[in-house]
Amino acid sequence: MTRGLKTQRLVALFFAGLVLFNFPLLALWDHDAHLLGLPLFPTALFLVWAALIAALAWVMEGPRPDQATD
Repeated sequence: MTRGLKTQRLVALFFAGLVLFNFPLLALWDHDAHLLGLPLFPTALFLVWAALIAALAWVMEGPRPDQATD
């Protein structure tokens, strides 16, 4: 992965987090509902947060540009 591509992916993850944790989408999860016995809103926040961290780890730990893949 080239340095420019990694930077673009990190910027895209930043804006995805910005959009996902902004009001209009957060209002979708704010209901009196439960998922597996847990309140929906905090559970959804935690799952989105964990998914963003997993995506960040995937981008950062990907192959370096100096490593050739055959």
